[in-house]
Amino acid sequence: MNVLVLAPHPDDEVLGCGGTICRHVASGDTVFVVVATRGIPELFSDELIETGRSEARRAHALLGVSETRFLDFPAPALDTVPGYVLAGAILDCIRDVRPEVLYVPHHGDIHSDHFHLHQAALVAARPLGDSPIRRILAYETLSETEWAPPQMDAVFYPTVFIDVSTFLQNKLDAMSCFESQLKPAPNARSLRNITALAHYRGATVACDAAEGFMLIREILRSELQG
Repeated sequence: MNVLVLAPHPDDEVLGCGGTICRHVASGDTVFVVVATRGIPELFSDELIETGRSEARRAHALLGVSETRFLDFPAPALDTVPGYVLAGAILDCIRDVRPEVLYVPHHGDIHSDHFHLHQAALVAARPLGDSPIRRILAYETLSETEWAPPQMDAVFYPTVFIDVSTFLQNKLDAMSCFESQLKPAPNARSLRNITALAHYRGATVACDAAEGFMLIREILRSELQG
């Protein structure tokens, strides 16, 4: 099975579903990661951008990701990109990779890049024609999801829990590659609190560690079709 993970910026995919990526790989699935943005020159030097991408490549290698792609949409400025342009780029990736499972950021995250990527992904993943996608899950990102405004349509309510007890250390090792992004506790983006969230999500469903997701859509095809 092919799996596609969409990330607004390098490290979002590891924070949100690093353990799940490793679990997919261990199950024999092929995982692709697409990082949608490149920092705008006013805020990010070429050196800083390459540092983030190099960290992502190392992290993905530890998780067993088959291919990492970097798009060059502006960060933090996805709101300046026409939706159809962003959706078209994602659709090109979907047509090339043909994933059955798609992971996207949560639409309610405080960072607007996450919202715009989420919306464009759902446009690109519409169940039309020969779309291969059968399951879409939204992941949470520490220091983005929990800082969303207290509005009902922005809250992350996990409805799917994936046991990553066996793979939590792999996730932490991968996140450790992001030296430019990790912070010391009590910052949300610290190894201590990444671990704490995994144990909390696990406690919700009586396992040692888990990652939580919101199910956006799942299509169960009948074996009798045709």
